[in-house]
Amino acid sequence: MTLGEPIKQGTIRIVIAEDQALVRRGAAMLLSMEPDMEVVGQARNGAEAVELARTLRPDVILMDLHMPVKGGVAATREITRELPSCQVLVLTTLNDDETVFEAVRAGAQAYLLKDADEEELLETIRALRRGESRLTPQIARKVMDQFRRLASPPAQPVREDTAARGAPAAERLTDKEERILQLICEGMMNRQIANAMFLAEGTVKNYVSRIMEKLHANTRTELAVLSRKQPRAQE
Repeated sequence: MTLGEPIKQGTIRIVIAEDQALVRRGAAMLLSMEPDMEVVGQARNGAEAVELARTLRPDVILMDLHMPVKGGVAATREITRELPSCQVLVLTTLNDDETVFEAVRAGAQAYLLKDADEEELLETIRALRRGESRLTPQIARKVMDQFRRLASPPAQPVREDTAARGAPAAERLTDKEERILQLICEGMMNRQIANAMFLAEGTVKNYVSRIMEKLHANTRTELAVLSRKQPRAQE
């Protein structure tokens, strides 16, 4: 586990969690060349990533998924639960549906494969600093497919008591909830949404919680993905 030099004010503070030393150091060299970025720590496994996150409280963590001691999904879940202001960018070779879905469910705000070009990586890091979530179309499609599978259980005979209760499908959103969801997908945080809609920030927070409950989502990233297939209230 390594720590970086003292950072310049206003830079994006980054921790790199990657078990392959060559990849980790290469990423550190690339990011250190950017005037608005600073690598403040490097972790060789998920346990070190959690420790560095707690100690350094970086803005962004580049997280590999397949690491010893503690994997990237478990580390992401722990970090996002304890440090919600820390944005996790998954950078991995793993792109199977289940792994992608679990990383997003754990709280990852962005997911890139290691064959992404340098500009895409740098722009994604800057987007996370702005409060945006980023999923490539390929990754977003995998996540949506998983949600569809969860939302479409095998057909079973409908019992009278089950029909009375209703299926556990996503509820329709009101017009105001639709507008708030749209602003979330544009990367706005609660305070920005409150200003745009002339609402109290606490009111927006309540709306966001209700939208998550209706769409069965755990994170704002999931909301952004689910919104692509959610029926509109006026339809």
